[in-house]
Order: sequence, then structure tokens, then C-alpha cells
Amino acid sequence: MRVIAIRSACCFVLRASGATNHPPSCGSRTLDAALIGDFLTHVEKVRRNSARSRNTRFAAIRSFYRYVAMNEPEHVLHCQRILAMPSKRYVRRTVDFINRTEMEALLSTPNQSTWIGRRDRAILLLALQTGLRVSELINLNCRDVILGTGAHIRCEGKGRKQRSTPLRRDTVKTIEAWLKERAGSDDDPVFPTIRGVRLSRDAVEHIVRKYTLAASKACATLIGKRVSPHVLRHSTAMELLQNGVDRTVIALWLGHESVETTQVYMHADMRLKETALARVASTNAWPARYRPDDALLSFLESL
Repeated sequence: MRVIAIRSACCFVLRASGATNHPPSCGSRTLDAALIGDFLTHVEKVRRNSARSRNTRFAAIRSFYRYVAMNEPEHVLHCQRILAMPSKRYVRRTVDFINRTEMEALLSTPNQSTWIGRRDRAILLLALQTGLRVSELINLNCRDVILGTGAHIRCEGKGRKQRSTPLRRDTVKTIEAWLKERAGSDDDPVFPTIRGVRLSRDAVEHIVRKYTLAASKACATLIGKRVSPHVLRHSTAMELLQNGVDRTVIALWLGHESVETTQVYMHADMRLKETALARVASTNAWPARYRPDDALLSFLESL
């Protein structure tokens, strides 16, 4: 019965990991490393998921088999074979971000003579200044915005961690004007749809894509750039880093679990590398043309 229960649970894990049409059903094959390998191949080749998505699915399966190994010692060897399977390596791209000029072009795009335009500009401005995740942005309630002296916003991030982020004066004026127009109660979302309900993640992504496309007409560097709500978050981090803010403070600002997570921004910042290059003294080795001496020329002529 335990084996049947484990097999059923693993089938559930496979389906929860995205295997809606995975290879032969769990009941017709042993749930071994070969089947897991076939599933991962199916995810990548048939469903055309990326290597990162494949590794995410595999992480869920690994978590399950670690649980089985701890609670069912007789299956430890079987679990170890699956846990020993490596994740697929992939090219790690540098983080995408937009610079100050592109930020200003993006913020100047929404039509502020309309209700939707004023809402969308407030969303973009708050995202760029605070670096909130899209989930944190759409879950903001009116009670989470504290204006006046020491203006800041409160949000609940990953792991249910509460954090507060200060607001600049220009952001305070924009958000204050928006909340006055929005006229919601404490438990209402800060940024609702035209029907008054909370915005979805897809809606925010659509807003960012729409205004990026419009802003690219005035700012040529935005043409072809993939700008998403998370890219705005990266842009906040890069802006802080380029203005000399310590990595520890940036990690606190963004709600990172570890300071090491902020290391990716160091690799993406070309200005830091250019500053480091400027401090290195150049060598005196200059390219020169080779000039043979008389002895060598005489030898060559004698051949």
C-alpha cells in the first residue's frame, strides 16, 4: 500500500509540475530515474519549455523524493538515483534594465488627461522608485501607503516578510494626488481596474509593454528591448548601485533573502567596470614594426 501511495503521490507531483500530457501514464511504468528523465525531455522538447522551466519542474520532483527518502527508508536507494540526476545547465544572461533617459521617456508616455493614464503613470513611477515585485504592487492596499513626514509604503514580500520602502518627494505628490482621486477605503487596492477590482499580474505586464512600445518612438534605445515589471525592478537596483548605494542596502530595499542575490547587478553594471579600468595604469607597450638587423639581412641575401 505504501508503494502505491508513493506512486500516486509522485504522479500528482508530475502533474503539478506541468505534466498535463507527460509520457506513458504512471501506472504503466516504474517511477524510476528513466521515467523522470523521459518526463523532463518531454517538458523541454514537446512542450518547448526553457531549461530554467525544466529545472523548476525537476526541483518539485526532487523535493518530493527527499521527503520520501526521509519517511520511507526502504526506498532510499531508489530516491538517491533520482536525486543524483543533474539539473540542466543554461546560459545565464545579464539582467536587463533601463537607464535614466529611458525611464523618463517611459514615464512621460501615459496620457495624464485620462483616469487610466494617471493610474498607469502612478504604477510606473512607484515601480521604478521602489522596485516592488509585480505581486507586491498589485496587492498594495490604501492603508499600506503612509504619506506626510517619513512617507513610505508597506508591503508583504516573499516568505511573508514585511518591509517598508521610503518614497521620494515627486513620488509622494503623484501617489497623494492619485489616492485623492481614487477615494478608496483602507482595504481597497491602490491601483484598481475601471471596474474597481484589483489589477492582475497580466494587466500590469500589459501596461508596461504598451507604454514601452509607445515610448520607443521617442527613445530609440527602447526599440527591441524586452521590458517587463521585473525589468523595472532591476532598473531600480541599477539606479541605486550606480549612485553609490551599498549592496546590503539594495538587498534590504528589494527584499532579497541574501546579499548574494544582489551580486548579479554588479556583473551587469558597465559603469563600474569602466571606472575600474580607468584606475588601472596603461602599459608602455606600443605596437611597432619589426626591423631586422644587418646580420640577418646579410644571411637572407646569401641564401
